[in-house]
Formats: sequence, C-alpha cells, structure tokens
Amino acid sequence: MFFFFTCGTHTFTSRLKGYEHVTTQCQNCGNFTANCYKRWEWFTFCFIPIIPFSLKPYHEVGCHVCNFFQDMKYRPDVQAQGGGGQQIPMQGYGGQQGSQPQYK
Repeated sequence: MFFFFTCGTHTFTSRLKGYEHVTTQCQNCGNFTANCYKRWEWFTFCFIPIIPFSLKPYHEVGCHVCNFFQDMKYRPDVQAQGGGGQQIPMQGYGGQQGSQPQYK
C-alpha cells in the first residue's frame, strides 16, 4: 500500500483594512504601485493550512511589480495616510498647472 502526502507553506494575502485606497512608491524599484497588505504564512499538509508561522499576520507594504515587501513600521509616510484614506501629494503634482510665479 502506498500513501502520498504533500507538505509545504502557503501565504494568505489580503488588503490591509483602513489602507485599501493607499498607493505609494516602492522603496525597491521606485514605481508608484505599492499597496498595503496583511500577510500570514502557514504550514500546509495536503493543501490544508495546519500551523501558522507567526501568532499575528504581517502588516506590510508590497509591490506587485518587483514582489518586494517591507514592514509598515519602516514606512511612516504610509502610516500617515492610513485610516482616513488621505493622499499625500507627490512632488511635482497638484497646485496650479502652467502658471508662472509673479515677481514685483
């Protein structure tokens, strides 16, 4: 008689509550495509999650272009945007378009 078992890991990822509409710059590749995620890695047996690798899920800023994830505690710019969904304007954007400063 032969039994075949599979073991491995699986990372469950979802958007972080309160940061759903926050998009920021990736610290690795520089693209403005990084979002806030809640990630939780589990040990799986026959594709069934059995044991979590940590007691709490990770709160991270992740880029889907370069697949780089960084802990939220190292990103105070992102923490300032959370909750209310307020966007901090990027440099060179916003303000009056095409106007020149007036000197007297």
